[in-house]
Amino acid sequence: MTAANGLKRLGLALVAVLAVGTAVYLTANVLISADAVRRQVLSEIRSVTGLEPTLNGAATVSLFPTGSVSFADVTLGDAKRPALTAERLTARLRFFPLLTGRVEISDVALERPTIAIDVERDGNTNWSGLIAALTRSQAKGVRVAAFSEMRIENGTVLVHSPSQKVDEVLAGVEFSLAWPSISKSFGATGLLIWHDAPLDVTMTLGDFPAALAGNRSGLKVRIAGKPMKAAFEGAISVKPTLKIEGTLAADTTSIRNALVWAGQKPLPGGGFGHFAIKAHANVMGGTIGLNNVNLELDGNTAEGVLTFATDGRKTLQGTLASDSLDLTPYVSTVRLLTANQRDWNSGPITLDGLSGMDLDLRLSAAKVAMSNAKIGRTAIAANLHGGHLVVTVGEAQAYGGVIRGSLTLANFTSGVDVKSQLQFNGVDLESCLGQLFGLHRLEGKGNLSFAVEGEGNSVLGITRTLNGTANLVGEKGALAGLNVEQLLRRLERRPLSGGGEFRTGRTPFDKITMALKIDKGMATVEDVKIEGSAVRLALAGTASIPEREVDLKGTATLVSTERPNATAFELPFIVQGSWDDPIMLPDPEALIRRSGAAAPLLNAVRDQRARDAARSVIERFMGAQSPAIPAAEQSTVPAGAAKP
Repeated sequence: MTAANGLKRLGLALVAVLAVGTAVYLTANVLISADAVRRQVLSEIRSVTGLEPTLNGAATVSLFPTGSVSFADVTLGDAKRPALTAERLTARLRFFPLLTGRVEISDVALERPTIAIDVERDGNTNWSGLIAALTRSQAKGVRVAAFSEMRIENGTVLVHSPSQKVDEVLAGVEFSLAWPSISKSFGATGLLIWHDAPLDVTMTLGDFPAALAGNRSGLKVRIAGKPMKAAFEGAISVKPTLKIEGTLAADTTSIRNALVWAGQKPLPGGGFGHFAIKAHANVMGGTIGLNNVNLELDGNTAEGVLTFATDGRKTLQGTLASDSLDLTPYVSTVRLLTANQRDWNSGPITLDGLSGMDLDLRLSAAKVAMSNAKIGRTAIAANLHGGHLVVTVGEAQAYGGVIRGSLTLANFTSGVDVKSQLQFNGVDLESCLGQLFGLHRLEGKGNLSFAVEGEGNSVLGITRTLNGTANLVGEKGALAGLNVEQLLRRLERRPLSGGGEFRTGRTPFDKITMALKIDKGMATVEDVKIEGSAVRLALAGTASIPEREVDLKGTATLVSTERPNATAFELPFIVQGSWDDPIMLPDPEALIRRSGAAAPLLNAVRDQRARDAARSVIERFMGAQSPAIPAAEQSTVPAGAAKP
């Protein structure tokens, strides 16, 4: 009995609901017509937004179960340059006002709209007239009954600015606009897709009417996505010119990938991973100034100021200071030598990423690490313009000394152009020459300077076109892997005893001087002198930079400490082979002359008659037949000598 009563009550409730719904539908149709609803909805939209939509399609009205009005094919703005086109505009109506015959909009939805923003050279857009109308509408005062939400469903935003060379598409726009019906604030929250990456975007204007009029208004922006995250909180105004000021924060797991995602060319070299910045931003016109900058890049931190100009060519200027910098990630892909450390790298050099913008940056650091090199206090300046990069080293404490100079890299069609003017003062020659050129045979302290230039599409190609000069002065060092004193003393005692093993020791020196002139990759040794307490060396010849080989001739002098007035032992020699493992060979004729027993033999073989006689005796002893002597030479055969 109880169950039956329950079913009966449920049935009565359903009947009551249907009756009320039917009554509402009939009442609404009696009190208000469909045409009146359409007119009042358009009037409400014009009143709130100040915009006059153009209806190109059919309009439908639904009053039950919920009230709504839909307009197909809606356009805003000039027909030739429409600011907005939508497949459908739907306005949902409040329920209870309909019962009294009034039409009030609850919210408005734009289905698959296309929003076009065309920016002219004077800064005006195809939205200028619509914004002016919207400004006039907001200036009329607050309307409590106005709708407070507008939704954009599956929209597309097209941004076109020929003067700024901007042509962007924002797809998949799903936004909810909090229209200022009661308060002055305006909010926009939603999702969009830019360059195939979804972004969550939130924006709030503290005073919407003031912002529309170009006056100062509070501004908050949040952007979050896989490529990057950014946030800004401050104020904005556009009269008399665009001005934005406030706190900016941004970070990304890879600044390299973020720049590529934003449409920039890939940066050359390595590094440019995790990036974070926090600063006080001040935007005036097309210039973005960043003060109190705290920047982090690949684990390096720096402070300073930055300025980014967008008028004309994009330019970044600034000054940064850091306690410690690790530049290893950026030079890790720069390899002068191949893996075996014996040949120049023939891999292509690309500097395409340097042509996207201009740069004028000054950087100072207390400590710098670069691969295996540890550099002390450093001050450098980098200037990039039109793909030409100039790095000026004001001072860098490295290799136990100080480096000053400049390095220029310029990109051209078939490769790069390199110019360098550097001075190394008081540096450790072994570590300096070893890391720069792969030379590990020279020890000591010294000064090195060179001014060279070349061009090519690889390190090897550049060495083949290299021109310039190089000078070296060192002291209190040694030639590693070469014991010249041991060789000279052995040959002084026994000239024909052979060189023996002398390439495992060292040749100390008090001073070394070297002057080179480089022409198309070939270095001419104009002056090389090595002076030590036991040995003096003088060298001349050539060295091939591309092949990393030397061909030198010189004289080694053994300085006698036991007999100061005695004649010094001198030995001509040649040095040939690779830079890393050259071969030093004494002059054989000088050794034979030095030997008392072999000197007569050398004089004998220089005489034709004696040489022929000796050859005849040797051939008879060996049992070989002597070749016929030409008639012209028979008269020179000594008497008693064997004839053929």
